[in-house]
Amino acid sequence: MIPRLKIRAEFLAAAKAAYQARPGVVVQAKTREDDAIKVGFTATKKIGNAVVRNRAKRRMREAAEVMIPQFGRPGHDYVLIARADTVSRDWNALLDDVKAALIRLAAKSVARPKAPITTDVIKSEDTPQETKTVR
Repeated sequence: MIPRLKIRAEFLAAAKAAYQARPGVVVQAKTREDDAIKVGFTATKKIGNAVVRNRAKRRMREAAEVMIPQFGRPGHDYVLIARADTVSRDWNALLDDVKAALIRLAAKSVARPKAPITTDVIKSEDTPQETKTVR
């Protein structure tokens, strides 16, 4: 069983990070300090009553158990958000949605590493030395 996100702040932090939307599910991914993987699930009232929301969360939990160990990256938090089609979507199509989203998010995190902050010394005619932070 994959460890869960339980604190609201963790869900909010993931909401500000990268995401990938598919017909059956939206997957958000945020990098962590350690190499652990945590996962959280969200189903809003927009998709239906409590019965529908709980079924959507059960399907997303099982899809995450199958796909995240294979395609998730260590050191990331993942939040799976249910969509209207999560409950009615074919099981294999839902697995493909989660898999494709995880692969795209992994490609995004590799392609865009954060640039280190450097301090360059720029000499100006007005002042003997001026320091400027460049990102």
